[in-house]
Amino acid sequence: MRQRAAYLLQFPQVRTMLPDTFSVTFCLPFAPVRWKVTWDPRQAVETSILLFSLGLVVAKISNCTDTPFSSDMWISIELSLLVLASIVYYLATRLTWTKQPKLTAASSQPTAQPDRPGSPRIDTREGRRTLHLAPSNTLKIGVFGYVWMTVPKNYRDSADDGIFTGILVGPLISSALLYLTLQAFTATPPSDPLSHTWLIEAPRVLGHMNALEALLLSRRNLVNLSTFCSTILIVHVCASWMTEARHRRKIQVPDGEVSSVPRKEGRRTYLYVLFTVSVSLWILCVRIAFSEAKIGIWQNLNYLEVVASSLFFQFSLFMAIRMAHHGFTFGELGLVCFGATVLFMEMLNLTIARIWPVTTPFIKTFRLPTPLLVFQIALIPGSLMVGLLLSPLLYLSRHIAQRPVRRLRYPAEKQKQRRLLALGFYLGSVLIVGGLIGMWTRWCLGKRDPWLWVLYWILEGKKKWSRPVLLAYWAALGSISVAGWNRQLARSRRYRPRGVGDLMHTPFEGARSAGNAEHSDSGTPSTPPPDSGGLGLSFSNLPNGAQMSNVATDLLDAADKRVPLLSLNARRKFFHALAVVMFLPGLAVDPAFTHLSFSAAFALFVFAEYVRYFALYPFGASVHLFMNEFLDQKDNGTAILSHFFLLTGCAGSVWFEGPSQLLLYTGILVLGVGDALASIVGKRVGRHRWVATSPKTLEGSVAFTASVVAFAWLLRVCGLTEHFSLTRYAVVAGLSAALEAFSVQNDNVILPVYMWSMLVMGDVYGAL
Repeated sequence: MRQRAAYLLQFPQVRTMLPDTFSVTFCLPFAPVRWKVTWDPRQAVETSILLFSLGLVVAKISNCTDTPFSSDMWISIELSLLVLASIVYYLATRLTWTKQPKLTAASSQPTAQPDRPGSPRIDTREGRRTLHLAPSNTLKIGVFGYVWMTVPKNYRDSADDGIFTGILVGPLISSALLYLTLQAFTATPPSDPLSHTWLIEAPRVLGHMNALEALLLSRRNLVNLSTFCSTILIVHVCASWMTEARHRRKIQVPDGEVSSVPRKEGRRTYLYVLFTVSVSLWILCVRIAFSEAKIGIWQNLNYLEVVASSLFFQFSLFMAIRMAHHGFTFGELGLVCFGATVLFMEMLNLTIARIWPVTTPFIKTFRLPTPLLVFQIALIPGSLMVGLLLSPLLYLSRHIAQRPVRRLRYPAEKQKQRRLLALGFYLGSVLIVGGLIGMWTRWCLGKRDPWLWVLYWILEGKKKWSRPVLLAYWAALGSISVAGWNRQLARSRRYRPRGVGDLMHTPFEGARSAGNAEHSDSGTPSTPPPDSGGLGLSFSNLPNGAQMSNVATDLLDAADKRVPLLSLNARRKFFHALAVVMFLPGLAVDPAFTHLSFSAAFALFVFAEYVRYFALYPFGASVHLFMNEFLDQKDNGTAILSHFFLLTGCAGSVWFEGPSQLLLYTGILVLGVGDALASIVGKRVGRHRWVATSPKTLEGSVAFTASVVAFAWLLRVCGLTEHFSLTRYAVVAGLSAALEAFSVQNDNVILPVYMWSMLVMGDVYGAL
């Protein structure tokens, strides 16, 4: 009994709040059979939250207009049709209908079971200690949604394809942006769409239309664009199903493939291009038919925008699924590509406004057309364009690094070729950034030099020293964190006990290491020389340098013995906490400067991923080894995306802009505070799982809600936000916690944008 009590204290019992499946059996009148309907409660809760949120959006936008069949009324109709289509899709794909014969009097009698002795318990102590998740009710291949000419192995392994995230979250964000603008436009007098804390020059306007009116028309266009992209996703899914139904059982295909998709990559690309052009022409015809029939659906999209956005959205789907192979679910892919399409359309409309300023009525950008938007387009799409233009050099660099020396024609030339290719990429990047991208930025800034503009703008903060101090603060924190982790991870291998490495690494890391063998012979040392400090610095010239070095070494060695015992979750949540420490001062002091800094950080991450994935000399191996220590099961694709998602989640609430200071902190509160504490509390004290197929617990959800609300209240007490309704904020935080608990999509990219949208639609800020 004592041993059992001690065991229960050390390994307490974990309870499940919801069953794996729900089922209802009913019988129609005068029918010979009964029907049994079965569904997954996790998917049902997740879908219900998203549908409820978009339904709230429909009601809010409908109340903003009294004119029948106005633009806003047609937008609410579009969103209602999307909600209806989602409900039909859920009923058709997520419910299992089974026929059962009616029970008769004879069959209803219980059958006697023969007496037999009970089976002895055969379990070991290790088996009792291990907490096993119930097998996930993975959807069948025919129920998963796929982009045309893609196969299951192109997507990240998940129990849910996330299609409702892909088709509902984009319209939810767009509608929240529109609702913000409607509130500012209908106020008396009209309010400023930006808070007074944003220190940036006034937005550019054309003609007699002011910035707020242009923003209102642009965001109506954005909502049309979001439902437009969701429609294209549904078309891809339906077309994939129809094609697979025609080819099923004709040929045998290996796991991860489908019979309707050819194995040759060239054939796939050819068919995808044909399908993309066909869908674009078909949807253009639908838009023309709506216009001729006086139907206001997609009325804010002109014919050029219909064709351009359709082609680019489908092109980005194709490129993302191949460049980040096995890195996205279908829903994450759709949401990311929608964001890319938004940036592309803003770049296109800015360019059109500069070419034809007289005939263009207004600048159709979904944020205010300030220099912040110009620089964001130059940094984020520009960094991706650099990789596209220099892709031959990147491909050759990875190809040579992967090839064993014995299989090369000139083995002695391998390192020389890698150096030349890396040099070519670095020089090419400088030329593209300074030439093509720099010239476009200069042109959009009114022939002002972008480099000089940034230098002068850094000195135009609240104080001349405030922005340089912020830059120094960010640089110091980032450098110390990366250098410290790099040193500890490199030296701690000496103290890692046997067997700990198996607990530290996830099962796929061996495959990743084998797939990235190019980093093994790059010639870059992963540890500093023995005569140097942890950061590669020597203190031999200082007085008593030997004694200081010995003391420092003893302290660092003691830390080294602790680092290998840190769990992967603790390592990853360190960067969530770091996001709060880094970004909170910037948002409180200068949100406009933080906006530009987020864009620059994203571009820096893109170039770091180029260096890592394509094994560019001389930093490829170091970056790869460092990133490999923080990977989890969601980072088993070719590209490492977690840091992109974390940065985008923190920056999204700033990039959306807006008049509320409270909304700016949404990203760092959700990820840096709520998500981190929910994970820590759920793993340490969580005893009530929501469902058996997920490790998310009730205690973690409560910790998420309580920590986010408490931190937001603390910000209000410190005077960093305006007054807001704490009750409404807690309700929105609870909804976000429920979505975090029941969704299997990436929390870093979904939760911040969802909570930001619901804070807007719930009228939380400014309410008491």
